[in-house]
Amino acid sequence: MQLTLWTYEAPPHVGAMRIATAMEGVHYVLHAPQGDTYADLLFTMIERRPKRPPVTYTTFQARDLGGDTAELFKTAVAEAYERFQPQAILVGASCTAELIQDDPGGLAQALNLPVPVIPLELPAYQKKENWGAAETFYRLVRALADPACPRHTGSRPRCNLLGPTALGFRHRDDITEITGLLDRIGIDIGVVAPMGACPADLARLGEADFNIVLYPEIANTAAQWLQKTFRQPTVKTVPIGVGATRDFIAEVADVAGIEVPAELVAGSSRLPWYSHSVDSTYLTGKRVFIFGDASHAIAAARIAHAELGFKVVGLGTYSREMAREVREAATHYGIEALITDDYLEVESRVSELQPDLVLGTQMERHIAKRLGIPCAVISAPVHVQDFPARYSPQMGFEGANVIFDAWVHPLMMGLEEHLLAMFRDDFEFHGEAAPSHLGHPVSVSPVVPETVAEVADSDDTGWAPDAERELRKIPFFVRGKARRNTERFAREQGIARITIETLYHAKAHFSSQH
Repeated sequence: MQLTLWTYEAPPHVGAMRIATAMEGVHYVLHAPQGDTYADLLFTMIERRPKRPPVTYTTFQARDLGGDTAELFKTAVAEAYERFQPQAILVGASCTAELIQDDPGGLAQALNLPVPVIPLELPAYQKKENWGAAETFYRLVRALADPACPRHTGSRPRCNLLGPTALGFRHRDDITEITGLLDRIGIDIGVVAPMGACPADLARLGEADFNIVLYPEIANTAAQWLQKTFRQPTVKTVPIGVGATRDFIAEVADVAGIEVPAELVAGSSRLPWYSHSVDSTYLTGKRVFIFGDASHAIAAARIAHAELGFKVVGLGTYSREMAREVREAATHYGIEALITDDYLEVESRVSELQPDLVLGTQMERHIAKRLGIPCAVISAPVHVQDFPARYSPQMGFEGANVIFDAWVHPLMMGLEEHLLAMFRDDFEFHGEAAPSHLGHPVSVSPVVPETVAEVADSDDTGWAPDAERELRKIPFFVRGKARRNTERFAREQGIARITIETLYHAKAHFSSQH
């Protein structure tokens, strides 16, 4: 067993909670010990939902284990139905309650409630959150979709949007963006699920002509069942980035059998122009490390490589169910994929590669901050700041604009910070000078000189403290390359401890090769 400070995915019952919380008219009764209600905080504090999740816990205690915990569960189900009057009930057990083997599904079915009761068997010790969400959505679709549902008879093609959940990274805004895009193409939306859907909506999934899987980690299993049961084709292109959005439009048009105007396919995103503009040419060739859920990581690699001119030096995911797709994408960039759910392994890889930019989850945000590398968040798990009040999609042409700002600004701000540091000894910008835009003196705390202790792990890395300080004077956007070249030079010369002299000898050595 390995103790960990962070985790990319919670147990699978949290994935089930994400589905229940995203929907309307669904209640989840979770057989769980007292203390497992912590998951409520994910929705009320991080996503800032105005109401708590539709979940009832049995909250049994240690003293209850000697009694009838099965009766406790039956009572909790009955009371949840009476209080909330849901249109469907999910029942299952948390990882701790799973060990008791009380059979929540059988116990709930015995109550003969007048609504569908859907049992969830989520092996907490083999699977994790995204798998739990996908399995829950699949079980709901299979139980509630009406097999006799007729196809719609409207003049415009109709599709279902599948995959958005509670706690999803920008799912709310992605739905708005893609709904508007499809309307302009000439496609109607039948059902959006699970987000915002009720059991009656799932019953009419079969009306649509085809399904669009926006988030494969969540909706692939359900979409495969719908394709087999209702003969509905599936659009699989995830429209994140300008190129992928154009591919998405082309696939939708092909499946729907319609023509899309060329100007709509071209789109209105400013990312292509901005990424080729004079102000952005210094971004070309920047080394980027990418890690997140599989869909967002693959999409980010394509944008970084094809649309921003970055060099992808690292690509990975914690989504083991989609490891094959990530490995295939990594092969395209000539690198080996990192498939892991251990953030320490990710930190080690980032430290080794010393990229110019990290694109990842909130864990990579912390890792990059500690290593002094610019970072942007592209994937869950995320923190409260990644659920902005403003409209901020990742998908579609507007999503590409958002992505450009989110990825490029950390690099530009890093350049600004470097310039401020460069001129900190200037008479106008030194630490005790008043802000130049103010017309009166302002007391400013003096700058505390950097001490040897503040130099990050110099002894462990083989760098002398004064060499580390000299390295930090190099602009951030070439500092990583300078570090790598110096360490390579030291290895080739058999130098164990890097000094200022080593740093400048390495610079002279590599300069002579160009």
